[in-house]
Amino acid sequence: MRKSLLPIIIIAATVVIVARLFYLQILDDSYIKKSDNNAIKIQYDYPERGYIYDRNGKLLVANQPSYDIMVTPNEMAKDLDTLEICSLLNITKEYFIQRVEKAKVYSPRLPSVFLPQLNKREFAAFQEKIRRFKGFDIVKRSLRDYQTTSGANVFGYIAQVNDPIIKKNPYYKSGDLIGKQGVEEMYEDILRGVKGVKYIQKDRFNREIGSFKEGIYDTIAVQGTDITLTIDKELQEYGERLMFEKRGGIVAIEPKTGEILALVTAPSYDPSILVGRERSKNYTRMYKDTIEMPLFDRGLLAEYPPGSPFKILTGLVGLQEEVIDVNTTFMCHHGFSYGRGAFMKCHGFGPHQLNNGIYNSCNAYFGNVFKLTIDKYPKPQYGVDAWSNHLKSFGLGDFLGYDLPPGRKGHIPTAKYYNRWYPNGGWRSSTIISNSIGQGEVSMTPIQLANMMATVANQGWYYTPHVIKKIGKSGKNIDKKFRTKHYTTIDKQHFQPVIDGLFDVYNYGTASHLKVEGIEICGKTGTAENFTKIGGVRTQLTDHSIFVAFAPRHDPKIAIAVFVENGYWGSRWAGPITSLMIEKYLKGEVTQKAREEWITTHGLRSEYDKVTSGQPFKINQSYKP
Repeated sequence: MRKSLLPIIIIAATVVIVARLFYLQILDDSYIKKSDNNAIKIQYDYPERGYIYDRNGKLLVANQPSYDIMVTPNEMAKDLDTLEICSLLNITKEYFIQRVEKAKVYSPRLPSVFLPQLNKREFAAFQEKIRRFKGFDIVKRSLRDYQTTSGANVFGYIAQVNDPIIKKNPYYKSGDLIGKQGVEEMYEDILRGVKGVKYIQKDRFNREIGSFKEGIYDTIAVQGTDITLTIDKELQEYGERLMFEKRGGIVAIEPKTGEILALVTAPSYDPSILVGRERSKNYTRMYKDTIEMPLFDRGLLAEYPPGSPFKILTGLVGLQEEVIDVNTTFMCHHGFSYGRGAFMKCHGFGPHQLNNGIYNSCNAYFGNVFKLTIDKYPKPQYGVDAWSNHLKSFGLGDFLGYDLPPGRKGHIPTAKYYNRWYPNGGWRSSTIISNSIGQGEVSMTPIQLANMMATVANQGWYYTPHVIKKIGKSGKNIDKKFRTKHYTTIDKQHFQPVIDGLFDVYNYGTASHLKVEGIEICGKTGTAENFTKIGGVRTQLTDHSIFVAFAPRHDPKIAIAVFVENGYWGSRWAGPITSLMIEKYLKGEVTQKAREEWITTHGLRSEYDKVTSGQPFKINQSYKP
């Protein structure tokens, strides 16, 4: 037994070692994929990103070839002619040293980007002499090729990954590109595709001797999946034309689906300027522009007082709380008096009910409705919370959940909010009456205003707004949250009288001069007070111009919100833009040629210049379209 014990141990150990070697070399290939394996060179093949189309199948974003020069520090020849390579690539010696040192920090044995995004001419010149420059390789990638100059805020852009991203996600390596902002970021996993990988065997002299194991571990690149957006290319481009020399946002939604038809921010930029080697410089320039803020998506991020369009909600809540009906009447004497001589001016006069209260935008009517709503409850805290809960059922005061990265919640105050401001109590409905007309403590984003109008058009429900229409050919993998209806706390029967009032805004009210022949539009003008600090002093600037609408009246196909900063009253700038956008979408062409000419060639540059110059403000009322 003792004689056989030693051979048994030796045989058993040999079997274990052989089995382990068999597993490592035949069954388990993970060791060849390790970045520190000197015997194997890993070479990636980068796929094209998925194409992006508009709702009608028009190409928005394609690809163009680009070439990166990569450097592997440990493979660089000691006698490398740095002067020749610098001259060939038109770079300085300081740049050469800096990039090589950075590559060493990343990894001496792995390739990292030395010079990114060469064009075809630069690539051809370097490729001819690349054999002289040991340690340098060329990697082909694809950059975006935009088929439109609009929609930069929707698309986002692609940029090189940074170290935090590489550490967080092992898929990405130095020099890889990743989507930033817009749909490029939100649908990165779908658009980027899958990198192909080749494993190349090297000998002990670090020379390449062929594919590792005849390429059995190699994979091919898989192109990114195409996506179709809900955006209408022509409407998006038209909206950006209408915002010539203006600041603000336009958001248009299809009420029946929640699909975003146009998402305009102004000022914007041509998306092509964030492509190529000038991308970083152009991005930095726009990032540092704290006045125009072209990178700030005003349609999603700007929080404004909603002004008179908020009266739609004040009326609906009053009906639901049964403090008014359609025949309830309040007298107006050019405004609403409340508390210690305070007065909210308006253009109304005489008796007002719901219908003419809407189309005349009567502050007295809606001030009374709000007051009755809050005072219905034994304490104002209960009334405010009931009012707030109704508004939040429209998606207000919170993120809507759309499929774009940026967003702001807006603000719908609650009793808790006012208790912090008035810790000793003493606040009541008259204290916060400005909320009734969309001033006070309420704020909304343009997309929230557009979604509010889509909800009214649907008489009490909405889909979460979104920009994705189809992924690939089937479109079956769209997030189900974009197919789930959200219902408000307002009963359906209360919407029709409000819709009738919105229709009469175009017949008898503040938008009677903005009619579009052949289209029945329901809308509401808005003018919101605008304050800022100039030299540390709170200064009132020219009011913001707001307009919300949907059309057609009986079968709504578009709901829209237009916000123009410092645009005077609602019917001066935002109203005409709204009518033009609606006609463009529903008819495909515009008949209001004179109005279109004015809007696309006149802006508010002089108003915006006053903000930076500190000049006094004086509203110019010389033109009322």
